[in-house]
Amino acid sequence: MKITVLNGSPRKNGNTQIMVEALKEGAEKNQQEVTILNVANKNIKGCLGCKYCYSHGGTCVQKDDMVHILDELKNTDMVVFASPIYWFDITAQLKTVIDRLYACGSTGFHFHKTALLLDAGADHVFDAAITQYKAMTSYLKWEDIGIIKVPNMLEKGSMKVCPQLEEVRKFGESLK
Repeated sequence: MKITVLNGSPRKNGNTQIMVEALKEGAEKNQQEVTILNVANKNIKGCLGCKYCYSHGGTCVQKDDMVHILDELKNTDMVVFASPIYWFDITAQLKTVIDRLYACGSTGFHFHKTALLLDAGADHVFDAAITQYKAMTSYLKWEDIGIIKVPNMLEKGSMKVCPQLEEVRKFGESLK
């Protein structure tokens, strides 16, 4: 199975990156192919809602880095959305990518399995992100393979010593 991770964290080598690398390590133990796309450092503009994509086979009128992400998603079996929680939700960078998936609305998605990895500096701040994810998976009839949330990541690198990191690794191993 080919898995694509959309990492929405703008923080290089931060807790979310540590988490997605553990997922990748676990999945690769079972010969799964994992690609991590760090979307925060890409040039991706917000959706214009112009519906150009609907009359042009899913091709967006905007010519930015989203074209590479859409190309990657055409050949993937599963997408993992990964993000730190900023102000009670996923990062704006990942939200922009999700909004631009609108371009696939007329053509459909190759993948049908998804998962969500979240981390935050506090507890009880995950509800908005999880609600949005569940609404998206329900509407698009994607199979939710799992949601992992890791609270109390107060410092960059806290994830390295977090007991839940092993849960993420084992979750990666379970993906088939």
